[in-house]
Amino acid sequence: MEHFDTLRKVIAEFFGTAFLLAAIIGSGIMGENLSPSNPGVALLANTAATGAILAVLILIFSPISGAHFNPAVTLAFLIRREIRPGLAIIFISTQISAAIFGAVVAHFMFNAPLLEASTHIRTGPGQWVAEVVATFGLLATIFGCIRFRVSAVPYAVGLYISAAYWFTSSTSFANPAVTIARSLTNTFYGIRPEDMPGFVASQLIGAVLATIVFGWLLSPKNRN
Repeated sequence: MEHFDTLRKVIAEFFGTAFLLAAIIGSGIMGENLSPSNPGVALLANTAATGAILAVLILIFSPISGAHFNPAVTLAFLIRREIRPGLAIIFISTQISAAIFGAVVAHFMFNAPLLEASTHIRTGPGQWVAEVVATFGLLATIFGCIRFRVSAVPYAVGLYISAAYWFTSSTSFANPAVTIARSLTNTFYGIRPEDMPGFVASQLIGAVLATIVFGWLLSPKNRN
């Protein structure tokens, strides 16, 4: 496997996260524009675009940076000691800034205000638990595929997120960087800034739980 230096890894994380947010927010705007009276159609369009772009971006950038695009994923690999603390901090900072940049680009493409605080209410125990579940499942998908079939990671992650959009009450943010960026878009896929901390906390809890549980589950006891 080729080795890439830190700068290339960070740039890969930036482009991957920025494209992800441009796809999430842009497809949400497009879906809302095409079907303003039917949020189900907008969500379906958003689901298809997000699942597809995730698979593509992971295929492109995974050999360079690991294609985290998500502070919860980086935290999980930090707990597993598979990324250095210094690099993890750089990754997380890059992911957040790239997510905001991706939101700005999406808004620019659709002639929307470049940054605008969302007024979409997303809060309450049900949605917080949904974010724990969504993030736990995302990390379970990643860890399971890495353990048994690493080549399946791009497709499995894309399919999981596509499914989680529909089976979680929160529509599966599952990513603190995405959550922060979505608080700055008053479009179909936004979240009020005051609701953001509850989602981020839930995502981090889900990531830590998945790391602990699958660290045990995927390490069979050796037979003497």
